[in-house]
Amino acid sequence: MRAGLPGRDRPNPPGSVEAVGEQGSSRLVLSQPEQLPGPKSPHPQGRAAREAAGMSERGCVVGIDVSKATLDIAVRPSGARWQASNDPDGCAMLATQLTELEPALIVLEATGGYEAVPAAALVAAGLPVVVVNPRQVHDFAKASGQLAKTDALSAAVLAHFGEVMQPPVRPLPDADTQALQHWLARRRQLVEMLTAEQNRSQTAPVAIRPTIKAHLGWLRRQLKGVERRLKEQIQRSPVWRAQEHLLASVPGVGPVLATTLLADVPELGQLNRKEIAALVGVAPLNRDSGTLRGKRTVWGGRAPVRAVLYMAALVGTRKNPVLRAFYARLLAAGKPKKVALTACMRKLLTILNAILKHRTPWKPIDVCA
Repeated sequence: MRAGLPGRDRPNPPGSVEAVGEQGSSRLVLSQPEQLPGPKSPHPQGRAAREAAGMSERGCVVGIDVSKATLDIAVRPSGARWQASNDPDGCAMLATQLTELEPALIVLEATGGYEAVPAAALVAAGLPVVVVNPRQVHDFAKASGQLAKTDALSAAVLAHFGEVMQPPVRPLPDADTQALQHWLARRRQLVEMLTAEQNRSQTAPVAIRPTIKAHLGWLRRQLKGVERRLKEQIQRSPVWRAQEHLLASVPGVGPVLATTLLADVPELGQLNRKEIAALVGVAPLNRDSGTLRGKRTVWGGRAPVRAVLYMAALVGTRKNPVLRAFYARLLAAGKPKKVALTACMRKLLTILNAILKHRTPWKPIDVCA
């Protein structure tokens, strides 16, 4: 681990003590941004002075900016900053350091998978970790006037975001769920490549088409292998097997949607209908201001889940009696087809959420009631 220079961009000279206001209180507390946390402080005199002044960092908020090779750490309100390597050894050392701090919250940003190792190490150490949406943090940084972008500044913004917004700590996926998510993501990649190659084959020169055909054959074999792995992994888990059986009892729900919900929406069956709709991104959002009354739109949420849910709702308007009647009623009321289909997506998700919550298979008469 390489120790940074915490507090170097602040006006306080080394060794100074700054009085700052504690959030939600008029009481002043002292902070020393030059003090680094860790199991063995490189500045024993600074640590002794801090303890003598009653400046425990217990209950602090930690922000960690994740990159492929390094982790930049920032602590609020002390302002301490340092860097660690993003590998198992560096993450283990970081977990030891943060365990000593006893933070109230540790905030990481989702970075496409690089956050998995540090998040797992911190959760294994019993620390309160939350992985947040990068868009929310970027909007928060702009709103707070932080326009510059470096890894160290990003870590400080994450800590500030956690301190102000206090995002709830949710259990992170276990190893089996993460493996299922990875295989599901691989399936999506193969489907995208298949679609791209099929489109190319229609306009490619005759001499090139045999290579595309060969690649299509290889992709189809890979896709079958991935789908077989997904099915085997679900069958090995009694919980997933029972949940898949319940989901598949709904007309219009196939193995792709069931697997997607099990892997990417583990909250299904644990939230109410409004919460699950907002989580996936099929809840209508207002766009009203003053005398302006805009159309309701859906936005945010989990796009891969929404894409699969769209196809299931489309099939459901033909195969599912409840969705078919609901869709026809919306069209008769003058709703555009796209709006009606989005409403069917939300209704289908609500039905599936209720089925898992009550652990009862599909019963059209009960759902209609």
